[in-house]
Order: sequence, then C-alpha cells, then structure tokens
Amino acid sequence: METAVSRHFGEIALAPAGQRSIPGRYEHDGVPINLDLSIGEHDRLDEACLHKVDYRLRFLPELIDSARERIAQDLRDEDSAAVEYRHFHCQNLQGGKVREVFGVESPDEVDDDRFVQALRLTKVGIYPGQPERYFVLGFTLGEGFTDEVLLAAADEDGVVDDEVGWVSPAHPP
Repeated sequence: METAVSRHFGEIALAPAGQRSIPGRYEHDGVPINLDLSIGEHDRLDEACLHKVDYRLRFLPELIDSARERIAQDLRDEDSAAVEYRHFHCQNLQGGKVREVFGVESPDEVDDDRFVQALRLTKVGIYPGQPERYFVLGFTLGEGFTDEVLLAAADEDGVVDDEVGWVSPAHPP
C-alpha cells in the first residue's frame, strides 16, 4: 500500500476511500494540540490532500486568533452559545477555582477579555472533504474544570464561520 509522510500526522497509508480518523500533533506557543484528520467514507486521501492539510496548518496560529476574535464578538450577543457557556461555567466559581482558571480573585473580575484569554485550544478537527467546514477548533476552560467545549469552525481558506457552538463530549457535533 502506498504511503505518504505528513509533518503533523507522520506516515499515513493512502487509501482510495474509507472512513477513518488519523491523530496528529501540533505545537502552539509551546503547548501540544491534538489534531484529528477525519476522512469521510467517500473521500480520497492522496498525497496532494495531505500536502494541502500540512500547508493549511502553517496558518493555524492566525486561525486560532480569528476563532478567539469570533468568540469575543459572540460575547456581545446575550443569546450566543459563548455567553451561555461563560454564564454556565462562571456562575458558581469560588475563590480558588476562579484564581486557577482566570487569574483573578472574584468572578466579577472575569470580563470578556479575561474569559477569552482563559480558553484553551484542546483539539483541531480537519475535514478535507468538507471545504466549508475544513477546520473545527475546540476550546475549553481546562481539564478538571469542564469537559464541555466551545467550537469554532472555519472553511478551507481559514475564514471563521459566524456561529460558535457549545458541545459536551457526550454529544459531539
């Protein structure tokens, strides 16, 4: 079977079709980020597709910044998933936990900027067969604090979608 080597996914068997998920790693600001290359049932993973994925990942830092900007914009809309996520996770914080997660003493000090800064990118899903939803970035407030994730999606050109979602691992998108 023919193989190709990816900077982020290592050696990968190229296959004409068949659904599969290939784990990978990316380091951003010294923090490892899990990658998940998702190949659909009818998608073809060839060397050109893999090269495109590696090329697009060169721009992941800019995409992360754009996703954070989208989340910050959504915090101005009281009906957004970002506002609901923030309210749900911040309503019962006590001193030690608010300090640990946000670096402040009181939940009242958690403004929009501090909230967005506290979000940690935990995983990037890459869907080469879906150009309109090529990247899906999952942000959380930290392991041990919550397993629920804010999701921001972007197309293959890195344009972040205008809708941020909130999911629980028990109910993935």
